[in-house]
Amino acid sequence: MTAGSRGGRDLDDLDRVFTALAHHSRRTILLVLHLRGGEMTSGEIAGRFDHSWPTITRHLGVLEQAGLVHVTLRGRERIYRLDTGPLFAVGVPWLHRFETSS
Repeated sequence: MTAGSRGGRDLDDLDRVFTALAHHSRRTILLVLHLRGGEMTSGEIAGRFDHSWPTITRHLGVLEQAGLVHVTLRGRERIYRLDTGPLFAVGVPWLHRFETSS
């Protein structure tokens, strides 16, 4: 499979989402966003962790690259909005591969 093929793109998407989910803090950020209505400022997110600002920014960047969050600017604030679409788009089909027919 080549990187430009559909299968290659699907694997790239899967890798981005699974990489984002691989770290506990990123999974926690997704859960916090979900439980807080799907949208929070970067400061609100950072306030929930003991990590340094650069660490939180890096985690948010990985989530953004995976398409699991989208960021918009509102004045000087960065607003992060949860997008579960990529999670379901790549995660569910991948999990279905492991179903066994009974």
